[in-house]
Amino acid sequence: MLRNYAMKKLTSTLKVTFFILVLFVAGLFATGYGYLIELGVKVVELGRATAGLEDYIHFDVREISKSNLPQPWELHKNYNTVPATDALNKLHKDHKTVAFLIFKNDAIWHEQYFEGFNDSSKTNSFSMVKTIVAASLAKAIEEGDVKSFDQKAKDFLPWLKGPYANEVTVGNLATMSSGLEWEENYDNLLTITPRTYITRDITRVMKSIPINDVPGKRFVYQSGSTQLLSLVLTAATGESISDLVQRYFWNPLGAHADANWRLDSANKGVEKSYCCFNSNARDFARFAALFKNGGKWNGEQIINSEYVQKSVTPQFENGKDYGYGWWLGTHMGKRFFSMRGHNGQYAIVFPEDDVIVVRLGHQQLPDLPNERHSADYLGYMEEAFAMLAYENNSPNP
Repeated sequence: MLRNYAMKKLTSTLKVTFFILVLFVAGLFATGYGYLIELGVKVVELGRATAGLEDYIHFDVREISKSNLPQPWELHKNYNTVPATDALNKLHKDHKTVAFLIFKNDAIWHEQYFEGFNDSSKTNSFSMVKTIVAASLAKAIEEGDVKSFDQKAKDFLPWLKGPYANEVTVGNLATMSSGLEWEENYDNLLTITPRTYITRDITRVMKSIPINDVPGKRFVYQSGSTQLLSLVLTAATGESISDLVQRYFWNPLGAHADANWRLDSANKGVEKSYCCFNSNARDFARFAALFKNGGKWNGEQIINSEYVQKSVTPQFENGKDYGYGWWLGTHMGKRFFSMRGHNGQYAIVFPEDDVIVVRLGHQQLPDLPNERHSADYLGYMEEAFAMLAYENNSPNP
């Protein structure tokens, strides 16, 4: 009797628990938080709750082939003759660098890899790829698929909604001034950024987000603007953003290794184009060198020089450190512009010095007070030029 009663009690409890669980899951999907289920599954699979350098291994991707004519980088005559400074070695150790390169006069001057990575190892670009997506808009304009930076985004995305959906231009998307309702937050799993990272239908998510503020008035950094821009480019050209980047840049720049771009789902999936372009340090540097050299590569004008200048010019009073996808600044009296990504992915260009610094790794410091960059970002610059100064001052470099 007691055993039968206990079994009935357990069965009843399990039924109630299951019913509550079903209601909870249904509630998550009904309120737009169903992605938390998949996020939880991925956290268990990966053993971590944060985005990583090699996430492409665990998600669907679209392959991007290396160049038809791969072009190796020239090695500088003083390649790896100057050792890293103690301060640089500490930065590498403290923030788990996997690749650090210094290019001088379009040749590799210094190159180090860590944790088994090498010159062909793919890592997550994170937001560095926003610079490439913005430049892809300029190429689409050159080819006539988009009329101008002032063309309305709704010409390509008629489903845009919100009080200012009819006003936002493709240029607003490229300069982070779209007026999109979006909170850029990597830590709160209930915000839109983690949701887009895990969703299996990113277009549906973007259709749910309104243009609520007046576009073109002020800079507000938003991954969603870049995602919308890539959807514009796909609609305008009929090609995926992966195919466009391969055609516009990766092939003519002589990329030496295959890359890939993470998708929201298999087969006909859509790229997570605000992040998740997976390539290597040497090939990321090609894009930096293209803009350092005014849009030319091996004497060929790959992208309009007027756009190159426009892209590294501030567009808004409240965004003097941002152009079209490029972060801008001065440090040590030197002007620079850079591609930047989460956890310290950097490709930093010093045009007057003919120097490029590339750093890829697992971690970075928080932003400095009242700044939109971290101390390690400046530290990599400082130590690179300390090494270059040592070469210049040494009687036998």
